[in-house]
Amino acid sequence: GLAVGVATADCGPILFADAEGRAVGAAHAGWKGAFGGVIEATVAAMEALGARRGDIVAVLGPTISAEAYEVGPEFVERFTSEDPGHARYFRPSEKAGHAMFDLPAFILMRLDAAGVGRAENLALCTYADEDRFFSYRRTTHRREPDYGRLVSAIALTPRP
Repeated sequence: GLAVGVATADCGPILFADAEGRAVGAAHAGWKGAFGGVIEATVAAMEALGARRGDIVAVLGPTISAEAYEVGPEFVERFTSEDPGHARYFRPSEKAGHAMFDLPAFILMRLDAAGVGRAENLALCTYADEDRFFSYRRTTHRREPDYGRLVSAIALTPRP
């Protein structure tokens, strides 16, 4: 009867569920969280509640897309110095020395590496879809004073 959720504004909201193990989870996966282990920590916390890694289904909600997420060279260096294979999540930007970062693809890779049974990406861009989603980056680019937040939540329901 309780819900767990996260607030985001470009970062990836991930909702997790293991119907058989009767455990749910939610994670706020921006670049720092995804890079630093929030996905693995959420899966481990769910296992402590009885979930089985391979039975967990995860869904990545509205997140900034690679088309809208430009980063500087120090950002790319942080990722590629950790693992040279992370270079595949970057492509050149129109701005010299910068790159476009594919946060959703990076999150999906981390979910797979964590052993989650199934992971889905809703493929909804917070930056591009102004009618439906708040975006911290869009607001910053426009120099607006504040931005809204999206709430993503999941709950266990009684078994039928």
